[in-house]
Amino acid sequence: MQETLTTHNPAVASTHATTMKAAVLAAPQSIKLEETALPEPKAGQVRIRLQGCGLCASNIPVWEGREWFSYPVAAGNPGHEGWGVVDAVGEGVDQVQPGDRVAALSYNAYAEYDVADADKVVKLPDSLQGKPFPGEPLGCSMNIFRRSDLQAGQTVAILGIGFLGALLIQLAKDAGARVIAVSQREFSLEVAKACGADEVIKMDDHYKIIEKVKELTNGNFCERVIECTGKEWPLNLAGELTAERGKLVIAGFHQDGMRQVNIQLWNWRGLDVINAHERDPKEYIKGIREAVAAVESGRMNPEKLYTHTYTLQEIAKAFEHLTSRPDGFVKALITY
Repeated sequence: MQETLTTHNPAVASTHATTMKAAVLAAPQSIKLEETALPEPKAGQVRIRLQGCGLCASNIPVWEGREWFSYPVAAGNPGHEGWGVVDAVGEGVDQVQPGDRVAALSYNAYAEYDVADADKVVKLPDSLQGKPFPGEPLGCSMNIFRRSDLQAGQTVAILGIGFLGALLIQLAKDAGARVIAVSQREFSLEVAKACGADEVIKMDDHYKIIEKVKELTNGNFCERVIECTGKEWPLNLAGELTAERGKLVIAGFHQDGMRQVNIQLWNWRGLDVINAHERDPKEYIKGIREAVAAVESGRMNPEKLYTHTYTLQEIAKAFEHLTSRPDGFVKALITY
């Protein structure tokens, strides 16, 4: 692959390749590599030669199969945590140029290349050269933290210590909060401690957890609770742990069916319930830019959370581990 510019169109990098390798989810729990056409950037778009893509827990439903999905899904989909080097740009693009290293909001990133709108990529500084940067989840952590309105001296309970929960511990401690981490796996509780959690509680018994948090907070519970699991039981538990007039922040992936929640409790305590998922791409990009600054400054350190790395050829194994969560698993990266 060449990165020199063509003479007839200085906005597009020259390439001899016309195809690329991409992962195709052909059926539930059946994924294979296929040779597919190299995407061409349209006006206002860029093409990225991907260096890697994070594996997201939100991919689990389409991997396992649900009645509302159709197969095969598009080549490279549902990869959306990609980063890499701009390879070509479409007409009218002047924000980035070939050779720039970027994180992107794109949606077919389980492939060697993907395209993204030029206003949905963020340049990565030289200080992050050679480091993985799955921008979308890093940006999500910043957006969730901002929406939580966490203040110094407050107590926050974070339920579910995976990649997102661990990053939020780091950000909460940097803000001067006291952190209670609640999670199922012994390993994840160790991760929570390493990220600075003041207290850790195993997520095993609903009422024992409530009593423990009540004890730790002198009966007041937590001014902020962030639910990161995406499961119904922890969401209800989160309400129980939130203090009167506190904020319950929903950060988990709750798009896999209906949920029943204790609205009576939420109403009685006068809780602010915040859905911290963003849908506006501008907010995503704002979060990614903030994540770049947070990683550069050391407020957030994701590197120790990248526990498993797979090649594109090993993506089926990566999905299996994403669902089974072997001991030591926090965040998987697909690298090319």
